[in-house]
Amino acid sequence: MPLIKDGRFTTDDWQRLAEPDEPPSVPARLIMGQGDFSARGMSLVDAGHEIGLEIANNADPEELAIHFPVLKLIAVPFPKSADGRGFSIATRLRRLGFPGELRAVGYLIADQYALARSCGFDTVDIPEALAERQPEQHWLEAQRIMTFAYQRGYGEMQNIVTARWGNSA
Repeated sequence: MPLIKDGRFTTDDWQRLAEPDEPPSVPARLIMGQGDFSARGMSLVDAGHEIGLEIANNADPEELAIHFPVLKLIAVPFPKSADGRGFSIATRLRRLGFPGELRAVGYLIADQYALARSCGFDTVDIPEALAERQPEQHWLEAQRIMTFAYQRGYGEMQNIVTARWGNSA
């Protein structure tokens, strides 16, 4: 799946860890599900691997906060572009202080990119078929024309209320 960072398609240096597979012997950046993380996540951290956690789109961010010190990435699924729960989860994770990479995974479209960034997402991982319909230039254009965020404090975009009413808003 193509990975988008700063509006550009880029290579992904994370790998998904399948349950039956053994982890790589060389320290790697591994994305695992919540069940697998509970079973062996800490042993992988102790072995020198960086851990990313793929959560459900109905996960409770408060329950994940205890793991923030060891998680380098949290991947939030978007099973369809009309499902906005991932935006709420990202906002809550950032407000709880998650410092690592937040990744939106699935069916986001370029028109949703600015919202994803303003909610705290760093990267977006989309299916190949979607990347064919919305190539890199669509994502770059979406980043260029979406200059204001609705939320305050996420990313470099200025909040739209502050822009409209000045710094007193």
